[in-house]
Amino acid sequence: MPLTPTQRKSLKARAHALHPVVMIGGNGLTPPVLKEIDRALAAHELIKIQVSGEDRETRGLMLEEICSALGAEAVQTIGRMLVLYREAPPESADRPTRPARPRGPRPTKRSFQGSR
Repeated sequence: MPLTPTQRKSLKARAHALHPVVMIGGNGLTPPVLKEIDRALAAHELIKIQVSGEDRETRGLMLEEICSALGAEAVQTIGRMLVLYREAPPESADRPTRPARPRGPRPTKRSFQGSR
């Protein structure tokens, strides 16, 4: 589902403070790099990718390939930075959840070393 202009504007604002989590080097877009981008999107939803040493046209093709392979949306391209977004899937009911930690003060350890 394509992003609306309002969503894109909000994502650009959120991405401004982010640092690149994946860097695409001289070997280009290899399967391990694509897998790492997939992991980063699963963990963060919104990521920056730095592409080194490629021309504008090649970066555009890489962006299209990444988006089509991983189901992500291109938010913005700033020079050699690509900003991608993929909404995280909803939590499934069959996935185990951790029990909630009880609220209130934690029990303290008592030390009897100094008392007589």
